[in-house]
Amino acid sequence: QPCWREYLTTRIEQNMVVNCTCPISECRAQPTTAFIYSIVSSEEIIAKYEKALLRRYVECCSNLTWCTNPQGCDQILLKDGLGYGAACSKCSWISCFNCNFPEAHYPASCSHMSRMTCAKCNHGFCWRCLKPWKPNHKDYYNCSAMVSKAAWQEKRFQDYNERCTFHHHAREFALSLRNSISSIREMPKIRNLTFVLDACKVLEQARKVLAYSCVYSYYKQDTESMDIVEQQTESLELLTNAL
Repeated sequence: QPCWREYLTTRIEQNMVVNCTCPISECRAQPTTAFIYSIVSSEEIIAKYEKALLRRYVECCSNLTWCTNPQGCDQILLKDGLGYGAACSKCSWISCFNCNFPEAHYPASCSHMSRMTCAKCNHGFCWRCLKPWKPNHKDYYNCSAMVSKAAWQEKRFQDYNERCTFHHHAREFALSLRNSISSIREMPKIRNLTFVLDACKVLEQARKVLAYSCVYSYYKQDTESMDIVEQQTESLELLTNAL
């Protein structure tokens, strides 16, 4: 029993317990959950084991996924099949179920959000910051000087990129403001700031739509329909600025 306990504990700590087999090389039997509970007594190790089981279950279910909030969230979401998920009940983050982009990005499509690619060298880079898509999205834009210069000098791209970046920063301000207000709403002298919190939430959502509208507008070429989109975007931006 001590040997089994040490073996299973090591496997759990290494996140290798789900598919582990009997340590005897000729035996392919897998320890059951009941057997693991009877051998491992540490509550901390058991908690890690249960988390591993939960991760495996979510990965195996096509209609389940984890919340993609980059700030960290352990909530499990049910995919609705519509492409854009409902807000997470724990952190209110809205994830996209159709692509690897970390949040829902309406009105931009998933293909818009995936990445941009240099026509000369096929170098993939991020729309928001122009940093490389691979390997870790942390290094600075690393294409040839001529291509990099051309990308920055293309006025249409630069204008949309700057507007997109501005709205993302403004959205972060709205989120920061909402968090600041939330931290003081329990003070005795301040009875109710719900209307201010609601305004901050609407402001954050509007900035998000405006940011991804820039991506949508950049890729769309249909002038007739884009006139309507640009008019609606301009109207939303004016109202958002007023708010």
